[in-house]
Amino acid sequence: MKSRWNDDDAKRAVEAYGAEGVNEDIALRVYTTRLIGRDPLLVLHGGGNTSVKTRAVDDLGQEHDVIAVKGSGADMAEIEPWGLPEVKLGPLREMRALAALSDEAMVNTQRLNLLNAAAPNPSVETLLHAFLPHKFVDHAHAAAVLSLVDQPDGTDLAREVYNGRMGFVPYIAPGFDLAKAAADVFDEKPDVEGLILHKHGIFTFGDTAQDAYERMIEMVSLAEARLRQGRPVVFQTAHVPAEPASAADIAPILRGACAIHHPGQDPTRFIAEFRSSPAILDYVNGADLASYSQRGVVTPDHIIRTKNKPLVVSAPDNGDLAAFARSVQAAVETYVAEYDIYFSRENEAVGGTKTKLDPMPRVILVPGVGLFGLGRSAKDATIASDLAENTVRVITDAEAIGRYEPLPESDLFALEYWSLEQAKLAKQVVKPLTGQVAVITGAGAIGSAVAKALAGDGAAVAVLDVDGDAAEEAARAVKGIGIACDVTNPSDVANAFAAVCERFGGVDILVSNAGAAWQGRIGDVPDDVLRNSFELNFFAHQTVAREAVAVMLKQGTGGALLFNISKQAVNPGQNFGPYGLPKAATMLLMRQYALDYGADGIRSNGVNADRIRSGLLTDAMIAERSKARGLTEADYMAGNLLRAEVMAEDVAQAFLALAKARKTTGHVETVDGGNVAAALR
Repeated sequence: MKSRWNDDDAKRAVEAYGAEGVNEDIALRVYTTRLIGRDPLLVLHGGGNTSVKTRAVDDLGQEHDVIAVKGSGADMAEIEPWGLPEVKLGPLREMRALAALSDEAMVNTQRLNLLNAAAPNPSVETLLHAFLPHKFVDHAHAAAVLSLVDQPDGTDLAREVYNGRMGFVPYIAPGFDLAKAAADVFDEKPDVEGLILHKHGIFTFGDTAQDAYERMIEMVSLAEARLRQGRPVVFQTAHVPAEPASAADIAPILRGACAIHHPGQDPTRFIAEFRSSPAILDYVNGADLASYSQRGVVTPDHIIRTKNKPLVVSAPDNGDLAAFARSVQAAVETYVAEYDIYFSRENEAVGGTKTKLDPMPRVILVPGVGLFGLGRSAKDATIASDLAENTVRVITDAEAIGRYEPLPESDLFALEYWSLEQAKLAKQVVKPLTGQVAVITGAGAIGSAVAKALAGDGAAVAVLDVDGDAAEEAARAVKGIGIACDVTNPSDVANAFAAVCERFGGVDILVSNAGAAWQGRIGDVPDDVLRNSFELNFFAHQTVAREAVAVMLKQGTGGALLFNISKQAVNPGQNFGPYGLPKAATMLLMRQYALDYGADGIRSNGVNADRIRSGLLTDAMIAERSKARGLTEADYMAGNLLRAEVMAEDVAQAFLALAKARKTTGHVETVDGGNVAAALR
């Protein structure tokens, strides 16, 4: 591991933050915190923390000795000064004299001594930072260090590697007791350059930001050097099918099996993100996978994101997905039953005071294929996948030099059901479409508006468009994925849905929106024009719906097919036959899907919109039509009963409502401001 410290970058950080009134200590603290946070071999997703002891002035102009420490849950990779709440140092250090202190009291005391009451909660390890005398303190969950200490003889291994340069702290859950124990270890040997926390991580410190950071790099490098002495071949390979099924084929099966069903309500769904690499395949194909993968998380805080154990399923044979689906269902049922037993056992041991979390896995290991991270959102799924990849590395390196052995179950349960974390979870607001995946075709005005509406209600969104740049732009606005796809090409569509399944695990909502408006008097229209219009405005709807239904049936959790139908389907206009005819067919297609798949819980509905500024109704077309009718453009666009222009956002709200309408199918929702002539009869 190499140091990423750069004198010029550090100087620029000091100058830039100084211009904003941030002192040099804080500026350098931000700089090196980011260096640590951007290295996945050191920390991931809110793990780790850093601090600096400095001086700060409160709102009354009084100067205080403070510790600026990473706020709870802050991401070190992108931290800003506000993510380092300043806490009065004196009162914190006085707390060391206490015999005991609850987590809740510790948090309260830390907040009472904040200089800014609106600041985030200081890290749960703030007291450990405060009790150490050094100006700069860094804490990471370095993969190499974890591979060393997650061993039966982990402390002995680490002592051998560090040769007296590090202090060693036995495992204690983060909080007051750990802070006191770590400070006692340091006091016994105050010349150490850092602390190794057994089966947890590493602390380094120094009088300067550079000293603390580069000691971290050096100590982790020493661990890496020891790991390189391990066995070159770690896992014996088990038998896997010669042609395992693809990730895209099995993701909906896995995702569907992990959905939690509620009578009379939508199921609780999870997003599933796929990962694979040579290292991951070596790991999941190991003959002893059922042993080393089930021993527990590599560092305690991971349990909050990944649970203690992953779900291991059988290798999927491409020729028999039905058998794979049955085996997955059985594996999930076993996993849930074992989680229930685990919870009951550990909850009874702590007095029966805990409220059980959902029992579903957050990581799935699939021999022959790779791994999936699961989460209630796309972000959570990414976090679970990242932590799972890190786990593969740590366990592989640990097994190469010995035997992977993490903390016992009881210690990990205490973190999974930590009172502070449970309080956080209780405050979370779950949006109606959380855990659902939406595919939207067409990245124009309506498609982009629909993407924003669905994402705003919690859905993970994929936008498909023949213009890949437009798809990516629309997706970027909602933190989704954009895919270049010609919806008139079945192969393109199949590949696009496969990509969605790999990234999100499946499909729950389809908004089939892509289209174009060919014009001409029907008796004069060349055949190729009419055929092209049918390809895009009818057959493409069938192609994407067929792909979506295939995924939904694998999931077994229902779904919603939503079609952009258009006023031309019910109230055709002169010279718009090439557009209106396939749209009328699409309306009947929508109803056919409602008939054929309603029993599978798949709803099919449409939106009939009129006069929407978009790629279909361009500014030039609006100007032409307005002039022909002797109207202003504003009057033309507001030519409805409500005298109000209908916007793309209004259409998006109709699609959103239909996506959530659990008991509606075969329905056309009209969004036109009122037009009796175009009303369905």
